Amino acid sequence: MVRRPINLSEYETLAKERLPQVNYYRIAGGATDEITLRRNQAAFSSIMLCPRTLVDVSQVSLSTSVLGQNIKYPIMLAPASSHNLAHFDAEIATAHAAASEETVVVVSSASSHTMEKIGRATSGLKWAQQYLYRDKGLTMEMAHRAKDAKYSAICLTVDSKVNPKRERDIRLRTKTSVPPNYVGLHLDGYFSDSSRYSPIGLHFLRDKSGSWDYLDWFLANTPLPVVVKGIMTAEEGRLCAEHGVRALVVSNHGGGLLDGTHSTIEVLPEVAEAVDGTTEVYVDGGIRRGTDVFKALALGARAVMIGRPLFWGLAVAGEGGVRGVLQILRDELEMTMKMCGYSTLDSIGGSVLRTMSPLLEVLSGSGQPRFSSC
Repeated sequence: MVRRPINLSEYETLAKERLPQVNYYRIAGGATDEITLRRNQAAFSSIMLCPRTLVDVSQVSLSTSVLGQNIKYPIMLAPASSHNLAHFDAEIATAHAAASEETVVVVSSASSHTMEKIGRATSGLKWAQQYLYRDKGLTMEMAHRAKDAKYSAICLTVDSKVNPKRERDIRLRTKTSVPPNYVGLHLDGYFSDSSRYSPIGLHFLRDKSGSWDYLDWFLANTPLPVVVKGIMTAEEGRLCAEHGVRALVVSNHGGGLLDGTHSTIEVLPEVAEAVDGTTEVYVDGGIRRGTDVFKALALGARAVMIGRPLFWGLAVAGEGGVRGVLQILRDELEMTMKMCGYSTLDSIGGSVLRTMSPLLEVLSGSGQPRFSSC
């Protein structure tokens, strides 16, 4: 009898058992020493919850909206390339799972199927991920293809101009065919062999000189609302708001680009404070429990995105596995809200969290107990 995972860690264990080693390490790996990859997850464990009792939590609502679109709960599927590493149905299965769970799937431009094929597979909420390319014509072509394929937003990745050093991939010498979305786009001028590409993605196509001026041009000409992904400082969060970005994702690419950065949950509060409600804020990186989702909401995120766990779900049970991953996080989030005394997402605030032990607060004082209220 096949056991059903009861948490995301068990999904990962089963996925590792089932996947070829090269596929698992492509999903699991990060940049260089993988310090940031580990920190993303570990940082959540340093944030403690302050439960409240004798609060009416008989009715709890997890629903919210992103870019004016209603979703069942504040957990979305982050853009990630090559879902076929985990399951032959790839992004088709992922999109079906997202639609069933009434949430958003963000489809990578390096998806295993074309955005058009994925768009036809389900009428659920879909956003299309892309970059600012060296060729502005390509930049607009990708955006218009997304609109024509019934995607409702563009998720613009801005932190991936340079090909990172991922040592697991180097050791395994992994290579993949050009993703379907880029086939036929005359890539010969960018590659010595246009039939092959780095497993990190088509980084040679991206504009290394791209700046806020390029973003302004894109915002003025793209046919869809834009979400900027890859923000890690208050300064850039403030600039996103000033430039009219509708939403941003606090993200360090899952620790897959620049190693040695803070975790996303550590910088989330300063980014949320900087935009001051003028731009919706989402966060990804290291989310493995419903308590992690709750902590992110308390620190200023409107919703979260998950990346690697969707691959584990795919590897274990395809569409059903992705649904299982989402449902576990949803159920754990609801349980956490009830235990902490919150019935709506909007009511969750930073006062429910601690990062210092009350004992340390006492010992660091003047000898008198100084128990600050949660």
